[in-house]
Amino acid sequence: MLVKTFGGAVSGVNATTITVETNIGQGVGFVLVGLPDSAVKESQHRIQASLKNNNYRVPGKQIVINMAPADIRKEGSAYDLTIAVGILAASEQIVADEVSKYIIMGELSLDGSLQPIKGALPIAIQAKKEGFKGFILPKENAREAAIVGELIVYGADNVKEVIEFFNGEKPLEQTIVNTRDEFYSRLNETDLDFADVKGQENIKRALEIAAAGGHNVILIGPPGAGKTMLAKRLPTILPPLSLAEALETTKIHSVAGKMGKHSSLITLRPFRSPHHTISDVALVGGGGNPQPGEISLAHNGVLFLDELPEFKRTVLEVMRQPLEDRVVTISRAKQSVEYPASFMLVASMNP
Repeated sequence: MLVKTFGGAVSGVNATTITVETNIGQGVGFVLVGLPDSAVKESQHRIQASLKNNNYRVPGKQIVINMAPADIRKEGSAYDLTIAVGILAASEQIVADEVSKYIIMGELSLDGSLQPIKGALPIAIQAKKEGFKGFILPKENAREAAIVGELIVYGADNVKEVIEFFNGEKPLEQTIVNTRDEFYSRLNETDLDFADVKGQENIKRALEIAAAGGHNVILIGPPGAGKTMLAKRLPTILPPLSLAEALETTKIHSVAGKMGKHSSLITLRPFRSPHHTISDVALVGGGGNPQPGEISLAHNGVLFLDELPEFKRTVLEVMRQPLEDRVVTISRAKQSVEYPASFMLVASMNP
């Protein structure tokens, strides 16, 4: 029997829907095609153990799984649940009627519990665009995905809950987040405040002008003068994020896996302060599987470079173009991704 389930792959800050076709026929074996990486290939063993520990089984037949489109590389362990549901539906252990109406993502533990995934928000946005009924994912990511309106989001703790949901035995609890209420209620939740700084009128005036115009700043002064303290409090006098900016910032942090557990929308301007030993790739983004760097994580916020002369020259050189263009393009042989990088640069150094 052939069954189609759906997941999502993230490229840059956008997602592509992945169709997972599962066919069970005569013979013996397990074949996974469609350009999966080693983490996806290893899913066979995780799925077998998790289903067995929940009194279900992977049938001893020829199982062929195709992940389409086949030219996009499938990376990470988030397809475990997508593949597991496909195998159960194709072997008629669960009712397959509703399976294709949902995007299903999640990493499986051997006991069947679900581990959080990266990029839940871009996948949810794409699911809404393509008209899917809902999104089933680990409970820890549910609030993040529920920011997207008009999409039913179900958070599950383990694979058994998902199986019971499709069999109509037990409903999953829908996660509902009122995005506007969430955004406005947490707009001023901050531990630091620019008002904490006493004296230092000249530098405070300079930082207020910089904040008003979005200018870059360099602070020069002896150790202990308060350079770092002032820089950390700078985001609190920047204009509050708009809802569109908050969504854009949350998307980047979601792709990078920097969202906390059960968190939804980032409502405060980010403040990133990388150590001076940082590499070029960690700062601007990249790697074999391109990830956003510190300049993209500081998008719509402040990037603080403490002890500026200690940074490697190459690291400072690669920031030249993103500072001008407010976007960084990472090109590889097989793909090119673009990350936004509109940040305010604040640097400090000793005289």
